[in-house]
Amino acid sequence: MAMKPLRPCRHPGCSQLVREGYCPAHKPKDSSQRSAEAQSWHGWYNLPIWKDDLRPAQLLREPFCRECARRGIRTPATDVDHIEDHKGNWAKFTDGSNLQSLCHSCHSRKTARDLWQFRVKKSR
Repeated sequence: MAMKPLRPCRHPGCSQLVREGYCPAHKPKDSSQRSAEAQSWHGWYNLPIWKDDLRPAQLLREPFCRECARRGIRTPATDVDHIEDHKGNWAKFTDGSNLQSLCHSCHSRKTARDLWQFRVKKSR
């Protein structure tokens, strides 16, 4: 049976050859490696108050991406994000004035930037 050729790791800049995906050094963490505290907060996004009230109301109030609008681009919003991280604070999680509508690209960029800043602070 033929075998697939080895390919470079998917992590940017890594040239380690692997059968598929990432090398062991860059393999993404799965959600089970989150702290118990963070896992409980993540579950809040599956609650009816988020799915049926907060998120749809925000997308109706602000149907276009806030970040793209700052650059003069009109992009439909697909994601709702907390402006200031709620860090498990229920009042801040449900505060409608702490929400913003973003396109998926801008939301992913913000999440990556926040995660990088968190890791830099943690390593100091």
